[in-house]
Amino acid sequence: MQIRTQRLFLSTVFALLSTVLLLCQSCTEAGKNGTNKTVFRYNQPEALSSLDPAFARNQANIWATTQLYNGLVELDQELKIGPGIAKSWEVSEDGRTYTFILRDDVYFHDHEVFKGGKGRKVTAQDVAYSFKRIIDPATASTGAWIFNDKVLSDKNGAISDTAFLAVNDSTFKIYLNEPFIAFLEILTMPYAFIVPQEAVAKYGKDFRANPVGTGPFVFKQWDEGNAIIMHKNPNYWKKDENGVQLPYLDAVQISFITDRKSEFLTFMQGKLDFLSGVREGSRDLILNNDGTVQDDFKGKFTVRKEPYLNTEYIGFQLDPTNLKDPNPAVQDKRVRQALNYAINKKEMVAYFRNNIGIPGHSGMVPPSLPSFSEEKVPGYSYNPKKAKELLTAAGYTLQKPLKMRLSTVAEHKELAEYMQKKWAEIGVQVEIDINQGPAHQETVDNGRAPFFMKSWLGDYPDAENYLALFYSKNFSPAGPNKTHFVNAEFDKLYEQAKLERDVKKRWELYQAMDRIVVEEVPVIVLYYDEVLRLTQNNIEGLEPNPMNMLKLERVRKTD
Repeated sequence: MQIRTQRLFLSTVFALLSTVLLLCQSCTEAGKNGTNKTVFRYNQPEALSSLDPAFARNQANIWATTQLYNGLVELDQELKIGPGIAKSWEVSEDGRTYTFILRDDVYFHDHEVFKGGKGRKVTAQDVAYSFKRIIDPATASTGAWIFNDKVLSDKNGAISDTAFLAVNDSTFKIYLNEPFIAFLEILTMPYAFIVPQEAVAKYGKDFRANPVGTGPFVFKQWDEGNAIIMHKNPNYWKKDENGVQLPYLDAVQISFITDRKSEFLTFMQGKLDFLSGVREGSRDLILNNDGTVQDDFKGKFTVRKEPYLNTEYIGFQLDPTNLKDPNPAVQDKRVRQALNYAINKKEMVAYFRNNIGIPGHSGMVPPSLPSFSEEKVPGYSYNPKKAKELLTAAGYTLQKPLKMRLSTVAEHKELAEYMQKKWAEIGVQVEIDINQGPAHQETVDNGRAPFFMKSWLGDYPDAENYLALFYSKNFSPAGPNKTHFVNAEFDKLYEQAKLERDVKKRWELYQAMDRIVVEEVPVIVLYYDEVLRLTQNNIEGLEPNPMNMLKLERVRKTD
């Protein structure tokens, strides 16, 4: 009844929004912004804290810095590695030395820090400086982990001065302690973008608001909390297939509307060109229950549902050390399996997410990655009969019910309540503990949540990044292993996979690891996320990808 009432309310909202849209069509600028300049406008509801790539830890910072900087290598729309500032590279036979040859036509943005205000050419010394800066404790970068424990270090773990070597202006080398097969993927991350020493020296910590890069757009203005303006880089080094210099757009404007309903209304009014990650209320407005676009919205703008490298899961804290009230039940694999079998993941994704997402019927690795195989890594589908059998075998009955407490955040309250109901159907009593995001994160990271909802958004497109969550040397809070899962066979396979250069053999190792995760159930995989992206009909060239990157250098905006 509550859901029906909500849908009636949403229908009323839709009628109001349609009226607003009609009223605003006459005053919409269609991208001209009062001049002949094309301005791409997107909103950033989450906080944007820095335009310094050393702090590109969240989507807000990543999307903005991607417009301003480049790295040695970059991902294409299919997540394949291609050249960036480096036009070519070689990896030594032992997998420990990476040699990059830089382009000779990449220049930093024009800026007063350079002689005559003209941006100078990027050299291998700039790359060495940028990478050393990331690991310098004085920088306090959240991205130091991309190099720590990977690049050449001494017996005490201190990174060697020769780990990053500028052989000459155009040749750059990186030396690793041991082969790390996903290292090139790591170098595509914004943390590895190249910055000029002159600008960092001038601004210090204020470099966050005075960025100077090599990217398609040049920083113009940041009115914090209101807007960021970037202008076209007239000296950008990239051209399209026809020899036309990129970018096509004249400017980018980022707004900071925090209320999701206001954000959606602004898009409906034509005042935003792009919207990503549409939330519950607006999602119900746009999509039918089966995930198809409602007739009222067809043709008004472009709607795309795309795979997203994000796995939503429930974790069990297997290390009781920091738990206030340890629950011995979570140590029993049969209990963890029973809780998994009790959830109808297909129904959950359809009913609460309008079929945005893929039910988690495999392991931790999402379908967007090439090593994924539900056939080779079968997970848990809905089987309440099996769930009850496992609970009984573990010693839990109606007379002696299993009691649990699930920690989550307000955003996932409806999903948690759905699972609470499904667990109740097999005799499990679950209380829901709602926390603010930062408090929830801190509690989980420090091992004080016995049973918790979390997600893992891939840092780079390789299954190793997901399986690292279960490697015993990666315990949180320093590492991503939030469940403190320990399995000797898993660790052996993980260490073997890091060195395996044969792609198909490495995938087999990944699948073997994921099968262990499925069997031992340190996590319940709920669903593999998808992202709903809306664009105005006059936007061309904004191609989606599983990393949900926002690359605007090839985007066009027509009348």
